[in-house]
Amino acid sequence: MVMQPPAQTGEPAAAPPAERAAWSIPGFVGLVFGWAAVVVGIGLLISAYTKSSGRGAGSVWGWLVLVAGAFLLAGLVQVVAGEARVVQLFGQYQGTVRAPGLAFVNPLTKRRKVSIRLRNHETAVAKVNDADGNPIEIAAVVVWQVADTAKALYAVDDYPQFVAFQAETAVRHIASSYPYTSHREGELSLRDNADEITQRLSAELADRVRPAGVGIIESRLTRLSYAPEIAQAMLRQQQANAVVGARQRIVEGAVGMVELALQRLEEKGVIELDEERKAAMVSNLLVVLCSEQATQQVVNTGSLYQ
Repeated sequence: MVMQPPAQTGEPAAAPPAERAAWSIPGFVGLVFGWAAVVVGIGLLISAYTKSSGRGAGSVWGWLVLVAGAFLLAGLVQVVAGEARVVQLFGQYQGTVRAPGLAFVNPLTKRRKVSIRLRNHETAVAKVNDADGNPIEIAAVVVWQVADTAKALYAVDDYPQFVAFQAETAVRHIASSYPYTSHREGELSLRDNADEITQRLSAELADRVRPAGVGIIESRLTRLSYAPEIAQAMLRQQQANAVVGARQRIVEGAVGMVELALQRLEEKGVIELDEERKAAMVSNLLVVLCSEQATQQVVNTGSLYQ
């Protein structure tokens, strides 16, 4: 006998509710009526027990009023600044109370606390290959805040853990999408374009956590380096590039100075040099200007050609 898989209904899962304001009234109203009912109920009970030893209609009304007062007091909820209370009745979302202070809601409802303060999450140091295939170590810190309390509670199982996983995924994706250093003009790189990279990281992370009702305030890279196994090789490469760049700058400056010297000599008519002597002068000036060590001066006491 072949077992058939269960048939698919094809109905999409219900979308999580969006946040809305819950029904509530100022808490002092429920506080006054609740305590008034408690006092009246206690008074009726005292009167009933005094007059008829707890028997009769007075004691029944006393207990009823006392229970009603306790029921009213159970509807009071205290909301602290930076927190919100999600109200649900028999498992169904009824709304959110965000205003700080004392509020009165349906006493039969359950109130779940949700923090709406700013939070920091720092990802663990991840080893990822950049766009060039070089292993790098990268980490970031993310500043986030709950924007929709209903989605935060009902769309995902654990929204802080959801943010942590999505932050690590986004950091790995960004790190693998760009090279550590740029090799072509106009190319974005992780090291040279930190502001652009963090903006793209924030945008990607915001898209990832939006279903959970979370908003991204800011994200910053806290660690960015080559992996230890290639760090020394990359350091030598960077040093070589720096030396080549410095040499190129020195040569460009020296050529400009030699050109200026020859031009000034011709303009002033100080001396006339043939091509061979010009070449010798250029060679000497370049040696003096491009040498890393101090050159030794030689005074020519003869003629120009000896």
